[in-house]
Amino acid sequence: MSRFNLHIIVIIMFGMITAFAAATVAFADNKNMVGWERGSEYDQLYDPKERDQIKGDIVKFVKVTPLPGMAPGTALILDEGGGDKVVVHICPESFASGREIGLKRGEWVKIKGAWAEIGDETVFIAAKIKKDGGHSYKVRLTSDGTPFWTMSAELLAKERASD
Repeated sequence: MSRFNLHIIVIIMFGMITAFAAATVAFADNKNMVGWERGSEYDQLYDPKERDQIKGDIVKFVKVTPLPGMAPGTALILDEGGGDKVVVHICPESFASGREIGLKRGEWVKIKGAWAEIGDETVFIAAKIKKDGGHSYKVRLTSDGTPFWTMSAELLAKERASD
């Protein structure tokens, strides 16, 4: 076997190993996003034409599974005052945990998003969470509700830089 042929075989093998590793990582990421995909049953619950805003104090962050079979998600309980508490769905847990969002229990926030009925529960699906003092955390495009976790790394970086 010539050196040239051996070199080609090594390149092909390296390419196959790289492709397998990338597919394995992509599969693991997809498994952590089950049910949160663009166009999924859950995604269709967010209607950008029905945007609303709520405000109050963060009571705590919780883990949610919005629909059976979905990967777990990050949510918070918001106290709007007067005893009214709202469950606010934020994103898949694999996209961001409560700690990674940069907000804490007891902080007063404004949340833009849309109301949704899931089973017998009314929840608020967040697009943007903003606290006094300017810190904000966006998880959906305001224009059409596209979830940030479904964007390419380049588009996500561009969106985060523009905020």
